[in-house]
Amino acid sequence: MDLRHLRYFLAVADARSVTRAAELLGIRQPPLSQQIQQLEREVGSPLFNRLPRGVALTQAGLRLVQDARAILAQADRALDDARRAARGARDHPHRLHLLRGLQFLRHAHDP
Repeated sequence: MDLRHLRYFLAVADARSVTRAAELLGIRQPPLSQQIQQLEREVGSPLFNRLPRGVALTQAGLRLVQDARAILAQADRALDDARRAARGARDHPHRLHLLRGLQFLRHAHDP
């Protein structure tokens, strides 16, 4: 499973329609359906009940929605943190040297 699978899954869950989710994601419906089926095979359970008009989450799907949102939020935060760290190191390289010096001094005075 990768983050793309989770993003696609949430798009379908939110839209309650594979066709509508595909439109919102800017992809064709067959590849999106294939990605959802691949995720369902990996989970070992259907995540959606297919209805005449749209889809509804199964119990497994309801549970995955909560976890998928948390996982994607954490992944987004980690990416933002890494970008900020990269900008900070690039914009203020002297800060890193200062921090290393302070760590050295702290350890030098430890008994």
